[in-house]
Amino acid sequence: MQKKWAIAGALQGLLLLGMPAAGRAQGSGLSGYMELHYNKVEPQDAILDFHRFVLLMSHSFSPRIRFVGELEVEHAIVEGLEDKGELELEQAYLDFLLTRSFNLRAGMMLVPVGIINERHEPPVFNGVERPFVDTVIIPTTWFEAGVGAHGEIGNGLRYRILATAPLDAAEFNAAEGIREGQQHGAEANVRNFAATGRVEYLGIAHLTMGASFWAGDSSFSVRGVDSAVKVAEADARYHRGPLELRGEFAHVSISDADRLNAALQRQIGVSPNVASAMRGFYGEAAYRIWNAGAPRDLVTFVRYENFDTQYRMPEGFVPLKLYDRDAWIVGATYFPEPDIAVKVDYVRLANQSGITKPSNGFNVGLGWWF
Repeated sequence: MQKKWAIAGALQGLLLLGMPAAGRAQGSGLSGYMELHYNKVEPQDAILDFHRFVLLMSHSFSPRIRFVGELEVEHAIVEGLEDKGELELEQAYLDFLLTRSFNLRAGMMLVPVGIINERHEPPVFNGVERPFVDTVIIPTTWFEAGVGAHGEIGNGLRYRILATAPLDAAEFNAAEGIREGQQHGAEANVRNFAATGRVEYLGIAHLTMGASFWAGDSSFSVRGVDSAVKVAEADARYHRGPLELRGEFAHVSISDADRLNAALQRQIGVSPNVASAMRGFYGEAAYRIWNAGAPRDLVTFVRYENFDTQYRMPEGFVPLKLYDRDAWIVGATYFPEPDIAVKVDYVRLANQSGITKPSNGFNVGLGWWF
């Protein structure tokens, strides 16, 4: 099992610092990850979905200039808009490696907010689907075009800071918050750039602590509105022996949300009921009950999540309680090889609505990377 974590940690570190593993040994390299899911939401019919097929490419032009790219196909085929699958260019950037403490990066990049957005390969998180907080409160996969700097200072302090295209407030909604506001580098409006960054501290044995932010004016497509969005996040991961713990807290604030809702209602005929604040947090405990190394490697876990996209409403707006949600997820992950994960979990969802109740679900997943 130690081999798995050594491989995973090395690969993640190299990618985050702009030093792809394959690119260090040769001119070019190819890697990737895939996910096949079985989802049974009660009482609906089960769905079998090849959720993701992702290829990562790297190339070293020289010891100090490197390229990383990531191309993803979701739901197996692409047909029409998003009715049948999606094709996304999630990463395509150049790294200019100057010193260990200061390097430059430009292109299409993952936004460095939260645990999952930069580390979303299936063998590195528990559960078939990614955590709700990391999909509803913090969008994932969240990527934008931009430019920035990164490096490692001292003993275990890493940072990344970027200027990117902002979110589009015209796409915000009550159910998914800011998620649909991503521009994804597609002729993105940059009347005002957004700023985002993350720091991680790895100087304490067995513990990784992180904090991240995002801030930007997102009202460029809505006249007469000044909606600045701010995201603040903090997280921690602890791994010692068979025990693994992780937790995350995220808060989103949207200024001028009352006028944003009014302006969008005039445009589309109905108010999106966008909140002035959204909040989510989770805690997870996992235990390696079979810890003899692949193929004798089995993890069980439990995670509690609370996520509310209607946490605070602007004056005159009533929160929709069906979007004040929590979830218990229990399951297991089996590793026949360090880079292959067979997952199973059960999700119990609840909300604060007295009328509409969410459905529970059973999931099975197969994920791998190479």
